[in-house]
Amino acid sequence: MAQRKVGSKTKLRDFFLNHIGDVLNSDTLREIAGISEWARRVRELRNEEGMNIVTHNDRSDLKPGEYMLVDNVPLPAFERTISKETRAFVLDRNGFTCQMCGAVAGEPHPYDKTRKTRLHLGHTIDKSQGGSDDPSNLRAICSVCNEGASNLTLDRPQALKLLTQIRRAPSSDQIQVLDWLLRKFPKQARQIIDDNK
Repeated sequence: MAQRKVGSKTKLRDFFLNHIGDVLNSDTLREIAGISEWARRVRELRNEEGMNIVTHNDRSDLKPGEYMLVDNVPLPAFERTISKETRAFVLDRNGFTCQMCGAVAGEPHPYDKTRKTRLHLGHTIDKSQGGSDDPSNLRAICSVCNEGASNLTLDRPQALKLLTQIRRAPSSDQIQVLDWLLRKFPKQARQIIDDNK
């Protein structure tokens, strides 16, 4: 009797569950998944299955390329509901070109010559922030940019702009930002509190 092939997402899920609380690096996860699209599978585990996988964007003690499953308590998951028609419309509208780095579908990728450019759909406003699957909130994005590789065209807001936006936000939103910052920078928060005593 032939053995059933185990998919990359299943391999990654099992590996994370066997290493709860451990810091895992991208090389290890790529090897476990056995495919170049491993980061997409990690996002699917986080967004669609609600696995509490964090990165350096969530915690200051993690470096870029490091991941950790915090616990086995599921977070709210987001269903993938983008139709084939919407996908085709957005890719055509964006000229089958990554809207972050300019790579064209099927051509060698300018930042990773070892593979051809594959396009996906990315949300301008993430679903976790209330973004929709409407074409106006979608854009073509290549695998490299989608995996968080270096992207020279993505401008990051400066501190002054962020602080201005936070000051203008309602108190409830400011508290959410504070809560996120305290969770991301626990050591620094303790130091600031100690310095101000």
